[in-house]
Amino acid sequence: MPQSYIKQILNANVYDVAIETPIQKARFLSLRFDNNILIKREDLQPVFSFKIRGAYNKMRLLSEEARAKGVVAASAGNHAQGVALSANHLGCKATIVMPKTTPSIKVDAVKAWGAKVVLKGDTYDEAASFAKLLVQEKGMTYVHPYDDPDVIAGQGTVAMEILRQIPEHIDAIFIPVGGGGLAAGMATYIKYVRPDIKVIAVEPEDAACLKAAMDKNRRVTLPQVGLFADGVAVAQIGKEPYRLLKTYIDEVITASTDEICAAIKDIFEDTRSIAEPAGALALAGLKNYAVQNGLKGQTLIAIESGANTNFDRLRYISERTEFGENREAIFSVQIPEKAGSFRKFCALLGKRSITEFNYRYSCDNNAQIFVGMQVKDDDDRQEIIKILQDKAYKIVDMTDNEMAKMHVRHMVGGHAPQIDDEVVYTFEFPERPGALMNFLNELGQRWNISMFHYRNHGAAFGRVVAGFQVPKNERSQIAPLLKKLNYRFKEETDNTAYKHFLG
Repeated sequence: MPQSYIKQILNANVYDVAIETPIQKARFLSLRFDNNILIKREDLQPVFSFKIRGAYNKMRLLSEEARAKGVVAASAGNHAQGVALSANHLGCKATIVMPKTTPSIKVDAVKAWGAKVVLKGDTYDEAASFAKLLVQEKGMTYVHPYDDPDVIAGQGTVAMEILRQIPEHIDAIFIPVGGGGLAAGMATYIKYVRPDIKVIAVEPEDAACLKAAMDKNRRVTLPQVGLFADGVAVAQIGKEPYRLLKTYIDEVITASTDEICAAIKDIFEDTRSIAEPAGALALAGLKNYAVQNGLKGQTLIAIESGANTNFDRLRYISERTEFGENREAIFSVQIPEKAGSFRKFCALLGKRSITEFNYRYSCDNNAQIFVGMQVKDDDDRQEIIKILQDKAYKIVDMTDNEMAKMHVRHMVGGHAPQIDDEVVYTFEFPERPGALMNFLNELGQRWNISMFHYRNHGAAFGRVVAGFQVPKNERSQIAPLLKKLNYRFKEETDNTAYKHFLG
């Protein structure tokens, strides 16, 4: 066992700046799942995240000479604030390199602690590259967000507190994973002191770098990562965290965006606090694990790792919550285009509540409707499908169709039969001044834009669906041009939602 880490964790005096956070029982969730569900409230730290622990432990151990030269870090949020507060307390200079896409609330928070902010690049990797240049040029100390033994030891104090606060039996502890620093520190300590406790790592399903590494038995770099849970949007697990995690965790599981949104709501209802997506990730995993394994009467703990989210994002989170709890389903249904059809359709659904109903007249015979409705669970959703199919309705379940949920539900307005050369793509581009104009300048002058939908969700990256009129003999030119823009893109021309409502 790595006794050196245990000693480091025990000696990590992070409480000059951090607090020992409480463990709060999730009463509503405990009743719902018939388990004793507890939440470790790291969102109550002075910087609203556990990151203060590792940052301060690293910086307090620096020599006076190193502190005099200053520290530098790359971060889009939580780590940045931890380094800034630690520097403020220790009286050393801190420079934080943040992507240009970083929301102003996080930039302002870092500046408020007295740190210098440098905005560089559109991504964390670009910011990190510039931060490392400052290390070479000015001799500053780089404070890594997760791949550093001192940082890992600082994060491990979360586990030390839990085992002291809950001396009774604990069945499992669920820990969010991005780069792996928190999980590595906690798992190492837990397995040394209480090896009977299961340690479950939780990742977003679209940024599961630890799961990929465990599957391949080596660290791998994901070709792309989802950005919704930005606090854990990491393409490769840290080298030192991976060395520890492959030995000390029992399992790694994932949660979807919708499940994370549902967990944010659960935390709010039990604590009246609003977790950031990464902060609710562990609870989303706990819920999945409890259901899939039929757990009853167990004590389960989830780490609420942070609460640094933009207020603007709450609109989007609220929209997706019902899907995460399997309480809303969306369908494409064909009904006759005549008076009374909608009433007849609704009568078949009984007392179920329709949450959305969109369609546009397109022909005399049939109407293609986009309908959302409340359901109890997956079984109830399947029952609705069967009821409608038995009555000869043509129905397509779109509850898991990302394009339908993100874009099409807001765009349903009819087909364009006069257009026969349309191709459709979804894009993500950095949410900063000039990005949208750059997109339009590069693509809008080459081919006619026949469809366009953009919605700002308060995140670092905007999401767009666009249609272009492209002659068949020019189709091969699309991908090379899109790659030059350096935006993430995906062709959606064959997407079922597009074909039913917009194609």
